[in-house]
Amino acid sequence: MIRQALDLVIENIGMYKTLDGFENQAAMYAIVGKTLLFFGVLVLILALTMGIFMYFMRQTIIVMSRLIEYDMRKEIFDHYEKLSLSFYKRNNTGDLMSRITEDVSKVRMYLGPAVLYGINLTSLFILVIYSMLSVSVELTLYSLLPLPFLSISIYYVSSLINKKSEEIQIQLAALNSTSQEVYSGIRVVKSYVQEIPMIRFFAKQSDSYKDKSMGLAKINAMFFPLMLLLIGASTILTVYIGGIQVTKGNITPGNIAEFVIYVNMLTWPVTAIGWIASIIQQAAASQKRINEFLNTKPDIINPTIDPVPLKGEIAFNEVTFVYPDTGIKALDKVSFKLTKGQKMAIIGKTGSGKTTIADLLLRMYDVSEGSITIDGKDIRKMDLANLRQRTGYVPQDVFLFSDTIAGNVAFGRNEASREEVEKFTKYAAVYKDIKALPEGFDTMVGERGVTLSGGQKQRVSIARALIKKPDILILDDCLSAVDTNTEQQILGYLNNALSDKTTIIITHRIYSMLNFDQIIVLEDGHISESGTHEELLRKKGFYYEMFEQQRLEDEKSLS
Repeated sequence: MIRQALDLVIENIGMYKTLDGFENQAAMYAIVGKTLLFFGVLVLILALTMGIFMYFMRQTIIVMSRLIEYDMRKEIFDHYEKLSLSFYKRNNTGDLMSRITEDVSKVRMYLGPAVLYGINLTSLFILVIYSMLSVSVELTLYSLLPLPFLSISIYYVSSLINKKSEEIQIQLAALNSTSQEVYSGIRVVKSYVQEIPMIRFFAKQSDSYKDKSMGLAKINAMFFPLMLLLIGASTILTVYIGGIQVTKGNITPGNIAEFVIYVNMLTWPVTAIGWIASIIQQAAASQKRINEFLNTKPDIINPTIDPVPLKGEIAFNEVTFVYPDTGIKALDKVSFKLTKGQKMAIIGKTGSGKTTIADLLLRMYDVSEGSITIDGKDIRKMDLANLRQRTGYVPQDVFLFSDTIAGNVAFGRNEASREEVEKFTKYAAVYKDIKALPEGFDTMVGERGVTLSGGQKQRVSIARALIKKPDILILDDCLSAVDTNTEQQILGYLNNALSDKTTIIITHRIYSMLNFDQIIVLEDGHISESGTHEELLRKKGFYYEMFEQQRLEDEKSLS
C-alpha cells in the first residue's frame, strides 16, 4: 500500500509540475490531496486491523501459557504434598521452591512468548521474503545481508545475558537465605552480639550481587546499539542498492520505501531467533528439573478409602525399621500391644528410636520388617487419610503457621467454632496465656510461632491435636517446656477426659500423675525393659535409675 501510494504521489507530482500555468493544475492538486488522504486512511485501517488481530493472537497464546503455568504449579504442589517424609529429608526447601517458581516460569516463557514469536517469525519470513523476491531478487539479497549477523550476534549476547542472569539469581538466592536466617535467628544474633559481623557478611554478599548486576548491565548496554547498527546497515544497503536499481529502471522509488518497511518488519523476528533459542534451552533444562520431582513416586500410597472410626487397639509385631537414606537401624524387632483406652509411655535416651515409633504409627514410613496393626488390620492396608485424621499427634519439633493463634488451633479441625477453640486451649492450659495477649486469639504468631514462648507453642500444638477429638493420641516429648503446675493440669485432662482414648506418650520424664498401663524403655532401637511403673522399679534397671535421679532433682528444687 505504501509503495503504491509513494509511486502514485511521485507520478502525480510530476504531472502537477507539467501543468504549471494551466487551469487544470488546481484540479490536479485536489486529486493529489484526495489520493494522499485515501492512502493515509487505508494505512490507518490496516494498522488498526493488525492491532486487533495481534491482540487476539496474544490473548490466545500468552493467556494459554499463563493457564498452563497455573495448572503446572497446582500439579507440582499437589505432587509435593503426596511425597513421603524421606523425600523432604533428601531435598532442601530452596530447591523445592525454585522448581515450583523459577523453573515453571521458564517453561511458561517457552509455551508463551517463544511459541508466539516463533509462529510470528515463520509467518512473517514466508510472507515478507516472498513479497521481496517478487519485486527484486538482487535487492532482497543485499537488504537481508546484515540480518544473519544480527541473529548470530543476538544469540551470543543472549547467551552471555543468560549466564550472567543465572549467576545473579544464585547470588540473589544467597542474599535471601542470609536475610531469612538472620531474621529467623535474630535472638541468637543479638544474644551473641553478632550484629556487626552479620552486617559485614551481608555487605560482602551484596557487593558480589552488585558486581554481577553491573556486569549484566554492561552486556545489556551492547544489545540495542548492536541491533540498531545492523538494522541501520541493512537500511543503508537497501537505499543504496535500491537507488542504483531505480536509476536503471528496474524498480520504482516506492519499492525502496517498501523494502525499508520489510527490513524493519523482519528486524524483531530475526533478533528474536537468538532469544527464542535461549528460552528453549532454559525451558528444556527447567522442564527436566520439574520432571525429576514429578516422576518421583511417593513411598507411601493410600491403598483404599475407608473413613471409619478407630478403636485404638495397637500392635507392633517384631517391627524393624531402617531409614532408607542413611541406612541407620532405628528399631530392631520391637513388639508391644495396646488395647482400647490404654496409656503407654515410651522412655529412652536420645536416638533410641522413640520418635520413629510415632512416625511409623502415622505411616510416615513403612516398616522394613514385621508389621503394625490397628484394630487387627495392617496399617499398610488402611485408609491413610483416615488413619492420620483420627490420630492426634503432637511432634517434638513444634511447628506453628504464620497465622492467628485461633487459626493454628483450628488447623486440627477446620470446621471448629471459636467456642471449641477456646475450650480446647483450656484443656491444654494455654487459654489464660492467650487471653493475656493484646489481641487474644487473633494474635498473629509470626513465622514458626516466634512470638510465643516454647511452652506456649507446645500447648497450642497440644490444643491443635486435642480439637481433632482423636481416637489415638501420640505426644512426643511435648511437655518439656512447661512448668510443673501446667504439666499437672494437662495430665489431669488426659487422665479424665481421654480415659477411653489410646494414648502413647514419648518422654524423657516420668509422670507419676499418669497411670500408665504399660511402660517400655528403648535402648539402641530395641526394648530393654517393659512393664508397669511398679514392675520396672522392682527391676532396678534404667527406669529405676531415671526415677531416682528425677526424685532427687525434685527434692532439691523443693528445698
